[in-house]
Amino acid sequence: MTKPYVFITRKLPEETIVDLLDVADVSMWPYEEEPVPREKLMEEAKKANGLLTMLSDKIDNELINQASHLKVVANLAVGFDNIDVEEATKKGIAICNTPDVLSDTTADLTFALLMATARRVVEAAQYIKDGQWKNWGPMLLAGTDIHHKTIGIVGMGRIGEAVAKRATGFEMEILYHNRTRKHEAESKLGANYCSFEELLKNSDFIVCLAPLTAETRGMFNEQAFKQMKETAIFINASRGDVVDEQALFYALKNGVIKAAGLDVFQNEPIGAEHPLLKLPNLVAIPHIGSASVETRKVMAELASRNIRNVLLDRQPEAIVNHVVLSQS
Repeated sequence: MTKPYVFITRKLPEETIVDLLDVADVSMWPYEEEPVPREKLMEEAKKANGLLTMLSDKIDNELINQASHLKVVANLAVGFDNIDVEEATKKGIAICNTPDVLSDTTADLTFALLMATARRVVEAAQYIKDGQWKNWGPMLLAGTDIHHKTIGIVGMGRIGEAVAKRATGFEMEILYHNRTRKHEAESKLGANYCSFEELLKNSDFIVCLAPLTAETRGMFNEQAFKQMKETAIFINASRGDVVDEQALFYALKNGVIKAAGLDVFQNEPIGAEHPLLKLPNLVAIPHIGSASVETRKVMAELASRNIRNVLLDRQPEAIVNHVVLSQS
């Protein structure tokens, strides 16, 4: 009996897909950093029963409607805004993701970005490398305190709660805004629910961890930045499209807010010519929220198991469109 066929769109450690190899013939794009070309992805999708994809892979209407054998797409991410879930559901294709396993790792990075931005760590490191450290002064590269300040978290999912937990160690006041109230987070972490506008007005650090939806797209716009304190520091570790980058550029350049740290951008990857990179009060990193060796391996293993389970007509561990299970 012929095994089902699975295509993986980026090179992964062999040990993370061992279980999948038992039940499927697997082909893997041989490069880790070079994305699979669209033409190649389309070609593989037409014959694949399963796809293991990255956020950079566009699984849209065009691809889905040509993938007549496809049963499952497993995204190596919590987010899935690169996938047309509605169209996939119509075709009975299971869409899986990798939640939970990266929450702590992403929270670590988010808080590290906050600290690096507040304390001007990147700027200070470059200061030494450029040979500028000739003397010491009391205000040399002075940054902003983090302890006992107010952090406002927009998007209080598992990662948001993990960031809030870390903020308690700095004795910060925690505000949050979310689609629904998180009573457990309020009782355990001392977090206080408030409106988006109240959060912007009262927070020293605004941390965006919201998923990309029609409601959140562009929510950090000119009006939002104007509502923040002039001393506010903005951190985005969610999706680039929640921010109007032109409005952020203006806010940083003109002192509307003090600084920003970004792990994500509207169009990735960005080049060195990106306007935001010209600003000294911007810390930019290349979408590495969950990028620890341990966590990326766990994510790959989960994505692999999700595909394996669907191909064996079992329930995957993490599925976005549960309705597909009742259709089969």
